[in-house]
Amino acid sequence: MSKNIILNNQEIEHKIKRIAYQIYETFVDEEEVVIAGIASSGSVFAQKIAAVLSDISTLKISLCEVRVDKQNPQLPIQTSLTAEEYSNKGLVLVDDVLNSGTTLIYAVRHFLDVPLKKFKTAVLVDRNHKKYPVKADFKGISLSTSLLEHVQVVFDENGDNYAFLS
Repeated sequence: MSKNIILNNQEIEHKIKRIAYQIYETFVDEEEVVIAGIASSGSVFAQKIAAVLSDISTLKISLCEVRVDKQNPQLPIQTSLTAEEYSNKGLVLVDDVLNSGTTLIYAVRHFLDVPLKKFKTAVLVDRNHKKYPVKADFKGISLSTSLLEHVQVVFDENGDNYAFLS
């Protein structure tokens, strides 16, 4: 299978910056916002958003890694922060690709057990193949693909980030 690059490093950096500004505009009245990234690529994407958000705003940023068993999403979700640490705060749940919505909807369900001031979702690529009524409030790109195509985001340690379709 061949790789069709859909976002190069520069485009991903631009999307990260734009999403960070959108998050800041949405949470401008808050003192703190929790950026919760779904492991593993969603967590890296969340870290990149949080870094830009720290540069452009006065918000206190807390990072949270969310671990979802993608084969069995109904299993308990693990988070690097306790419920008390994100209770009554604004929270953005971040993933790299929104495909069927399964991972995102189960992660959303986990956070609904705790009172939040504001709850939003962000993805780099929205594929529009949802099985569940879940949407991304902030998205880098919407992409109509066939069900046979696969979108993957690569966050390289050397900073060579890209997303491709195979």
